[in-house]
Amino acid sequence: MKFDFFSEKTPPLIGVDISSTSIKMVELSQGSKGAYHLEGYAIASLTKDAVVDGNIGELDQVSDAFKRAWKLLGSREKRVALALPAAAVISKKVIMQSGLREQDMELQVEAEANQYIPFSLDEVNIDFQVIGPAPNNPDEVEVLIAASRKEKIEDRVAAAEGAGLRVTVMDVETYATETAYTLIADQLPDHGKGQTVMILDVGSSLIHINVMHDNESVYIREQAFGGGQLTQEIQRRFGLTLEEAEIAKRKGGLPDSYESEVLQPFVQNMALEVARAVQFFTSSTQYNRVDHIILAGGCAAIPGVDVIVQERVQVNTLIANPFSKMSLNSRIKQQQVFADAPSLLIACGLAMRGVD
Repeated sequence: MKFDFFSEKTPPLIGVDISSTSIKMVELSQGSKGAYHLEGYAIASLTKDAVVDGNIGELDQVSDAFKRAWKLLGSREKRVALALPAAAVISKKVIMQSGLREQDMELQVEAEANQYIPFSLDEVNIDFQVIGPAPNNPDEVEVLIAASRKEKIEDRVAAAEGAGLRVTVMDVETYATETAYTLIADQLPDHGKGQTVMILDVGSSLIHINVMHDNESVYIREQAFGGGQLTQEIQRRFGLTLEEAEIAKRKGGLPDSYESEVLQPFVQNMALEVARAVQFFTSSTQYNRVDHIILAGGCAAIPGVDVIVQERVQVNTLIANPFSKMSLNSRIKQQQVFADAPSLLIACGLAMRGVD
């Protein structure tokens, strides 16, 4: 029943992000002076409805994309780390006596889980991690419990195994984002200490919002908006199939009117959504401002999007690039990494689990 959401690092492995439009893989190794080295990455597109709302609908299609991505990656490593969407995981912090034996802790975790999980415990995988001493009592510890339905995990494992890969770590997408954020925090003044940083990962239909204060996550939310709207507009305006629109969006080759009539209105809408996210956060929490915005996801690669968001929201805005201080494998083109980096945040965070 226990599943390793929090297992220690198990080097080496490939971080794999299963999104609704693609399978993304990142492989890291130990660089010089303890820094990370980017060995390689790969992105293989998925057909429509292969993954819907984080659930695998077409197992064969997803397995096929795993195979293509792994071949593109050109790695010999077959061990992978995957992640579940936050919506598929129930997590809860509880207080326990410190100094409990592992077995006693497991029993207590089960008892706690029984109270708040709306399924039978036979249907779920559970893991837990001691976060540290409880805030008000030195004799107690704070424990984070994470649980997910077995079928959600089994589908992801089956997709990887269908491609001949072996899953050794199952994480949660939000935790993977937070892991990768540590590399971006280094690019902020004072490494992000004492500041409020909003990470907006713009997916194909949702913006995943994760706010870090003093480098700890304090707020998680999703907002309906995404790059899929741009793809649909390209499809409609220029009479393309969904796949052709997706390729044209990434690689270019659209008529001149695309920039002014389709892309710019989309970017303005995105800036509006970011402004809404900031306003909702500051009005519904104890935090009255955001110091930095980090844009991630495929839409963050649109040239100039950071400038437009910064003008609209009046908050310093950066494009997520977890690889900015890494050494790169000689096969990797620096310009291409810069364009792809914002959408590789989760895969990068997962790959970091495989580097000591």
